[in-house]
Amino acid sequence: MTRSFVLCADDFALTEGVSRSILELLAAGRLSATGAMTNRPHWPRLANELAAFSGKADLGLHLNLTCAAPLVAMPTVAPSGTLPKLGELAPLALRSGAARAEIGAEIARQLDAFEQHLGRAPDFVDGHQHAHVLPGIRHQVLDALVVRYPAGSVYLRDPSDSIAAIRARGVAVGKALTVAGLATGLRHAAARRGIPTNRGFSGFSPFDPRRDFARDLEAFLVQPGPAHLVMCHPGHVDDELVTLDPVVATRPLEHAALMTFAPPSLRIGRFAAA
Repeated sequence: MTRSFVLCADDFALTEGVSRSILELLAAGRLSATGAMTNRPHWPRLANELAAFSGKADLGLHLNLTCAAPLVAMPTVAPSGTLPKLGELAPLALRSGAARAEIGAEIARQLDAFEQHLGRAPDFVDGHQHAHVLPGIRHQVLDALVVRYPAGSVYLRDPSDSIAAIRARGVAVGKALTVAGLATGLRHAAARRGIPTNRGFSGFSPFDPRRDFARDLEAFLVQPGPAHLVMCHPGHVDDELVTLDPVVATRPLEHAALMTFAPPSLRIGRFAAA
């Protein structure tokens, strides 16, 4: 039996099928958080349905800088009208002041879209493909949270954990270690600004449909941190998902496993400052 933790489904509003899956899981009490991609055209319509879970789950912004189109033209970052792949975004954000300015403006727009359609601030912010931790982007995120929200009112996802915990779980170890390295210093930078973070993170997956996701869920709870957060990526597959995202075949398997998962103690509410 583990201590309480947050179980968060990423990618709400990515597609209709992904969103329906998450809404079903929230209604069944199988999740305690989800992050919304507010630059997606589904968001304004689906926000009303998600709002029904305010107070029952943490509802946050899943900042999207790497999938589909931005809310407004970004000539330096997305000259074709489509956001860049993560491997293109990272060096661009480091070397180009114009790119960083566009990213900062898009962060503000996505936060605006969350507030406009949900009627309140997000409970948390994280990033699609963990882009929010990247040098050149993390400070834009931190600055936006400081300017917009009272200290301690919105938490930020820290997708890192100890090497020992990552190895003990034994799932997607290389990916988890890589992201932990990229996120080095994020928690302390957030704490200096009065922004809470989780302490302990898991849910990295090889997205291999041959794996037993129910077993992986149990592994994600090995050596949990003192304020642990587990991410997941459930969904119903639709035609739009196939064109947008590489994670397709495992989403319905995650949905099915989560529907039968009996978590020991899901946590709802903001993390204490680290």
